Amino acid sequence: MKTLYPWQTESWRSLQGLRSRLPHALLLRGAQGIGKLDLTLNFAQSLLCEKPNADGLACQECRSCHWFELDSHPDFRLIQPDALTATEDSDEKPGGKKPSREISVDQIRDLSNFANLSAHCGGYRIVVIHPAEAMNNNAANSLLKTLEEPTDNLLFLLVTHKPQQLLPTILSRCLSFVVHTPTREDGTAWLVQQGVKHPNEALTQTGFAPLQALNWAESGEGAEERIILLAAIRQPAKLDALALADSLQRSAPGHVIHCLQQWCHDLTSAKLTGLVRYFPAQAEEINKLAAGVTSAALMRFQKELLEARRAAFHPLNPKLFLESLLLSYRHLFSA
Repeated sequence: MKTLYPWQTESWRSLQGLRSRLPHALLLRGAQGIGKLDLTLNFAQSLLCEKPNADGLACQECRSCHWFELDSHPDFRLIQPDALTATEDSDEKPGGKKPSREISVDQIRDLSNFANLSAHCGGYRIVVIHPAEAMNNNAANSLLKTLEEPTDNLLFLLVTHKPQQLLPTILSRCLSFVVHTPTREDGTAWLVQQGVKHPNEALTQTGFAPLQALNWAESGEGAEERIILLAAIRQPAKLDALALADSLQRSAPGHVIHCLQQWCHDLTSAKLTGLVRYFPAQAEEINKLAAGVTSAALMRFQKELLEARRAAFHPLNPKLFLESLLLSYRHLFSA
């Protein structure tokens, strides 16, 4: 079990304040990559622990904690898509089928026996669903039936960074708990402790989510594409959209769109408030560019990027997909 991250102290205290009046379903929501699942698992273990510490953390010594660490606690279930639980050596199922990114209705239905049993240790029975937005419609409706008829001492902990994708009826049956994104200072300090050489760059690249920043810094995934893209979009008048799309066609479209979204956010912010969030080193250039484009045009391009982000995992033609976005970006400044 991972220990709490430095920026989770306040969230942990708030969770402890709920122990005496827990609902039957708690929705922990916040940005991706800030440690929501680790926080939730710590909370689940602490509720199952036989002798938690004064700060509410699990003792790590009792029988219950031992079971939890071995993923064999009889009163606990973790429901995730197969893609999150698959090992590196088993990326594909038999027959060449890739592990699903969805939580299936069968996974939720399998909880029926667990939900109706008495707690093995006499306390809570806990189900963690992560990420909750991964439930398909059938799975969500199946869960809803259980939430509508809660049983004693059965606690659902739903973890999500996209609550807007959950059924309104599920949201209405959960107590919402916001897990806040750490400050830039807290995130940077933690990344420095992890040995990240350029913590500010890693943090801004990932929307100030420290865990994603660490993964990005370690893998370097998307870093080269980001350098190429930034060099081009800083000079839209000279931007060759077709050549740039050609050089980026083997990149993950999501990485390119993410960078464009951050750049467009800074252009809009600079125009409206004079502030730059994601690219402070390019603030002077961004302010000059922002002066030459209308707010309405920036809003339209942001909408186009948002729609493109939804299709990023399965573009029919990645090169044409990027060409269209880059041509739209160049057009912002030629209009």
